[in-house]
Order: sequence, then structure tokens, then C-alpha cells
Amino acid sequence: MLYLYIDRYRIKLLYLKRSILGQYEATYFEKKYELELLENGKVKNIDVLASSLKDALGNIPEGYDKHVFLIIPQTSTSFIKAEIPKDIAPSAINSFILDKARSTLLSNFDNSYYDYFINDFDNQKQVNFFSIGADALEGYVETLNLLGLKLVSILPETLAVFKLFEKTLRKEKKENILYVSYDGDFAYGFLFDTGGLRSDKKWTTKVEDNKQLESLLKEKKEEYEKEGTVLNRIILSGTGSEDIRQDTFTKNVGVWTNPLKRIIPNFYSDYIKMIILQSGKTFPILSFDMCFGAFIFAQENKDFQILKKPIKKTKGMSSFKMPNIRKEILIFLAAALLSFGIFFALYRSNINWSSLNFFANTQPTPTIEEKAPTPTPTPKVIKEELRVKILNGSGIAGRAGEVEDIVNELGYTETVTDNAENFDYTTTEIQVKKSFSHVIDVLTDDLSEYLSSPKVTTLEEDDTSDVIIIVATDFK
Repeated sequence: MLYLYIDRYRIKLLYLKRSILGQYEATYFEKKYELELLENGKVKNIDVLASSLKDALGNIPEGYDKHVFLIIPQTSTSFIKAEIPKDIAPSAINSFILDKARSTLLSNFDNSYYDYFINDFDNQKQVNFFSIGADALEGYVETLNLLGLKLVSILPETLAVFKLFEKTLRKEKKENILYVSYDGDFAYGFLFDTGGLRSDKKWTTKVEDNKQLESLLKEKKEEYEKEGTVLNRIILSGTGSEDIRQDTFTKNVGVWTNPLKRIIPNFYSDYIKMIILQSGKTFPILSFDMCFGAFIFAQENKDFQILKKPIKKTKGMSSFKMPNIRKEILIFLAAALLSFGIFFALYRSNINWSSLNFFANTQPTPTIEEKAPTPTPTPKVIKEELRVKILNGSGIAGRAGEVEDIVNELGYTETVTDNAENFDYTTTEIQVKKSFSHVIDVLTDDLSEYLSSPKVTTLEEDDTSDVIIIVATDFK
């Protein structure tokens, strides 16, 4: 399969050939071109794009699979996000979504290819609807046809990158996440929430160095806050993020930052192990994040397929539409007809019903048992998702890093370190948000080998961390 990403000036290509052992031999290519490949999300010139793709395909082994999984810029698609009313019947959800899309996209909707998915989080159903106009899709298809390639699936870039951090999200809690890709010259990002893409507006800026990126993201965070959106997390990808320190970056920006280079080994290691490079090198995930996200998406979301027939009917097509009859009604009607047929046949027979005891009341009187109230389950502690900040309050140099290693070995991988406000702590303090009070027993038990009686206090809910450990001199 060819995982192909096309942007305005850039092409990224990941070719995966499946082996008999179920792994994938990988070949990849990336290049930035001088000529504009896309304009406003559409192919600007088919011949120019085909020539550029031919250049990319020249780096793929001969006899490669011609099937293409195409990742397109968000500007090539239309996006709608809407909450589904809680009182709506399940059978009416599809009609509700299509009516919503039709009223929002107006005339463009009837000549579009589309699909959607529904996410459940924070006791609310949300629909994420994506569509691409037939005119925009046509340019991509014609270009691929010129090269003998077959388009089998298409995916917006935002769905590909969302797949890269989806497993880190807590479905019971709504979070706002800014996904940022930084390559050393410029950075761009999209705003997500726990349910998926929140806004299809792309944020782009030029960047000179890491310090400037920190300042720009801090300004972006404050800009969102003025609009009423509080950022809970930043996901940082791109080649420029390779040398960024999570702890200092989080502190300077004021938002918990998850480098993608740390997320992938902890949450998507199974997929990384599936990809084999003949050179024996490590797969450059920070350069090919979208292609890798599309690969994961293809494995986990086989039902999502934008390449559906457009709603608009072609000439000569019958306008008859099958009525929307629920399956339950059809089953009821079939059962009723079957029952009528059986009773009618028995009625016409000569059976002496009085001699039979079919209708004797042989059922015992049911005994009503009082059920004990169901206890409220204790929330599960997912250690690798818990955001832990470790502060050195002991005055011993490097102590926070040593404790971080211990905590990481215990399974808490989302950690950052820093110094406490002072170094005169004699008793280690563990600060925990009320919403995470269920982790106290687990955490103190894990640390019992190093702490006998830590001080446990409450952490403010708006803090970027879920738990703060202030290491004192009593930490063994």
C-alpha cells in the first residue's frame, strides 16, 4: 500500500509491503517542490503534480503495489462538528447528521463524497463529518490515473494526526488539544478536543528557534483563552521537536506538552514493531507522522470511507427511494404473519382442544428477591496517562531526575521535572487533584519502598499536571 500525503509544495510517500510474517517492509520518500502543487485544496495542474509524483515513485522498489491511501490537506475537505441531541432515536441519527450537513454545506453537499464518525465522551455524542467535493476529488483521481495508480481510500490530514494521540485521551473528560508540527523553519497546528477535530482552521507561523516557538505557543494559548477555550495539552511533532525538553517547554508555555516521540513508544509500539526498514534504521516518525497515522487509521477504522457515491443522482436514475423501515418493525410483521398462519391452520384442523392441557397454569409463582445496591465502581488508574510533575525540594542536585526514573519504571510515563520553590522540604509532598483522588492509594503503595508517610494535599484543578510530587530529604 502507498500512503501518499500531498500538500501545497510537498509530497510525502510511505510504501509498505506486507511480509509473510505479517510485518511491513517500509520505503519512504519526502521532497519539497518549487512549483505549487495544490491551490485552495485542489490540484493546480495535473501534469505538474503527476510529474512530481513520478519523481517520488522512482524511489520505490519496482513491482510496488499500485493501491493508494491518499492523505489530503484539510483545505481539500469540508468539516462539520455537531452534538447529537440526547433525546434523538438511534434510527434518526443518520437523518439528523445528513440534514445538518446539507443545511451547513448548502449546494456543495449534493455533489460531495462524505463519511462521518460518532464519538462518545463526557456523556455526550459528537459527530465528526468530513466531505470532499467531486471537483476537488477529480483532480487527485485524474493525476493518479495518469501514473497507473488506483485510489482506494482518502483521509483528511487532521484525522491522520488525531489517530497519533487518540489513545492518550480520557473519554470521560473533555480536553482541548493543540497539535503542533514543527520542522525548524515553520510550525503549524490544529485544535482538537477529546472527540476529534474541533476547528478546521489551520494555524501557521514562521519559527526561528525553540525559544521563539515557546513564545508563539504561549501567545496562542492566551489567544484561545480570550476566546473562551482553555488548552489542556499540546502535542508536539515534526523534526524540530526532536531536541525539545518536555519539562522546560511545559513550564515556559504553561500548557502540558506531550512530544510525539514519547507518545509513540508508549501507546503505539505494536504498530512501530510492524514496520521494518531494510537499512536497520529507526522509522522517522517525526517526518512521516501523517503517513504513520493514516496507517494506524487504516488498521483500526476500516468502516470509515469518504469515497462513497455522491448523493446527487445521475440522469436517468430512478427517483424511487426505499422507505426507512426499522428492522424491529419488519421482524414484528414477519412474526405476526407466521403466528396467524399457524393458528389458522390449527383452527381448520379437527383437534379436540378440551382434552389437552396446553393452557394449564403450571408456572410457579415468582419469588421477588431484593437486590443489594450496586456499589459505585472505583475508576481505573491508567498509569501511562497520568500527568506527573516531579519537583526537587531536597536540595540534592539531580534528585528530581532520579525520582523520575523510579516513577517511570513503576509505569508512570507522562512525567516532567523541575525544581521546587525552595529546597528545605523534609517530608515528601504528593499533591493530587480531587478528580484524581482515586490514584492516591495506588501511587503511595507504589512508592512505599521509598516513602513511609508522605504528606498528601490537594492540587488545583486548573494545574497542567494531575499529580505533583515534591521530593524531600526523606525520599530514600
